[in-house]
Amino acid sequence: MMRFAPTPLRRFCQSEEGTMLIPFAIWIPVFVMLIVSSIELGTVTIRHTVLERSLDMAVRDLRIGTGADTHDALREDICERASVLPGCMTSLQLEMIPLNMAAWTDPPARADCVDKSEPFTPQRNFIHGGGGAVMMVRACYKFRPVTPISGFNAQVAKDDDGYTGIVSTAAFVTEPS
Repeated sequence: MMRFAPTPLRRFCQSEEGTMLIPFAIWIPVFVMLIVSSIELGTVTIRHTVLERSLDMAVRDLRIGTGADTHDALREDICERASVLPGCMTSLQLEMIPLNMAAWTDPPARADCVDKSEPFTPQRNFIHGGGGAVMMVRACYKFRPVTPISGFNAQVAKDDDGYTGIVSTAAFVTEPS
């Protein structure tokens, strides 16, 4: 059938130049998505690790009675230690919940996070227990993903404004007074 085709068309069909273009065009988006997702996952991991460490250090001070005991002071203490978290003071919400070990009830499953669509998010669960009380502190940090196109972002839960959250939890027993 090719013998009846015009000469330029026959030469084009028999030429092997540019044969790598099709596999390149198929595979390059996969590798770009992999690289971008790796960057996003690395950023989330760093932010979560820094939040965990900052919360642990602040709770350590709180446990022995030398740390901040109000919501705003504790948030400021955590944000000072977590310089990697952009907009920490406006995006971090804390909960302090007393845990009754004798009559156990599960703490709320969902963390109390900042509502970025509202100009102000009220502080709800922040009850400082007395001496010997078992307390749970939960920190929720909301942030926008670094890259909106990564495959990792498609799987992460986001709110209506495109923010996602990371939650860190710490528990401690306050020193008796």
